[in-house]
Amino acid sequence: MPIMSFGSQNINIITHKKAMTIRKLWKNPLKVGDRLHCYWNLVSKEKKKIFEAEVTDVKTLPFKEIKNNDKLAQEEGYIDAKDMVREFKKMYLNEISDDDLFQIIYFEKLDLDKWKGEKIDQKEMITQRADILFDTGKYDKSTLCYDAALRIDPSDVYLLNKQGDNLTRLNRFDEAIECYDKALAIEDDNEYIWNNKAIAMLNSGNVEEALKASDSALKANPDSAVVLYWRGFILEILSQFDQALEVYDKLLKIDDTNPEVWNARGNLLTDMDRAEEALESYDKALELCLDDSELDATAQNRKGNALMELLRFEEAIECYDKAISLEPHNTSFLLNKGVVLMELGNFAEAENIFTKVLAIDSSNDDARVLKMECLENM
Repeated sequence: MPIMSFGSQNINIITHKKAMTIRKLWKNPLKVGDRLHCYWNLVSKEKKKIFEAEVTDVKTLPFKEIKNNDKLAQEEGYIDAKDMVREFKKMYLNEISDDDLFQIIYFEKLDLDKWKGEKIDQKEMITQRADILFDTGKYDKSTLCYDAALRIDPSDVYLLNKQGDNLTRLNRFDEAIECYDKALAIEDDNEYIWNNKAIAMLNSGNVEEALKASDSALKANPDSAVVLYWRGFILEILSQFDQALEVYDKLLKIDDTNPEVWNARGNLLTDMDRAEEALESYDKALELCLDDSELDATAQNRKGNALMELLRFEEAIECYDKAISLEPHNTSFLLNKGVVLMELGNFAEAENIFTKVLAIDSSNDDARVLKMECLENM
């Protein structure tokens, strides 16, 4: 019973777009008619049977005849022959010589009712692979798996929604929206799918349509924290600041422990030139997000900006210093600190800051101009 293991580079195996593989010659070579029991990542925690197949053809060639064959390597799922050879050297611990024999194995996947071993739910298996790839950020591969699962069940709302999320991350917004629309034709009261459609519309630059989708999401669930958060953001982009503030305030009545909402509210109030109130929101965000360094750094920077608007320069520098301690190479934080130092007349210290920014990003024009201004005033 020959067993084969396939990994991420063999994603076309799972999605039924490929029915061949290349393996170093086994002690008992494969022959036409052999049955294959095929698994995903056989020696890992992700181990999962994916199909049974029957060998339909086998070609045995020395390594020297395949190691430069880009076409064959691409059929196997590699970028080119060099990529394939590099992976083979990882797979086969002993050095590969030109005379080592490899088999190019062609097979036909068998229908489930013809399997001799354990039978599986193929849709579930493919969906699991898709979800794992999605969660690890391999969106180009997960979209192929969601596609394959949808060929088995085109009306699965979960799959349509996940494929939409996946396509959104690939910036394929029109296709994502098409997936959401198919899902909504089945479940038109699903606020999560309406909200995901709104996000896709927003990312595609169609903000007015994003708001319409958000209207439908809100109608489905007026108290959904996720829907309200994104609705506030959409309204803010549309410069409907008062309505956005109402949404954030409603959201905080539902849950006042989310630092991201307090930070978003602070950003909005800053745009509304309400610096004192913005400062209060940033303080609340900082109080709640001490375990989230990225948000903490951003909140410290935004608080510094609010303090700078209020001409409270020394306090602003304290905030920028805290942000920079968390993200030392963030040029935006450094530039902000440099500008405040200029306001305080500390041109030498500011010049050092702008020099550091240019060391990180030599093409930063703001830092170059500000550095020159500092030098003129020293």
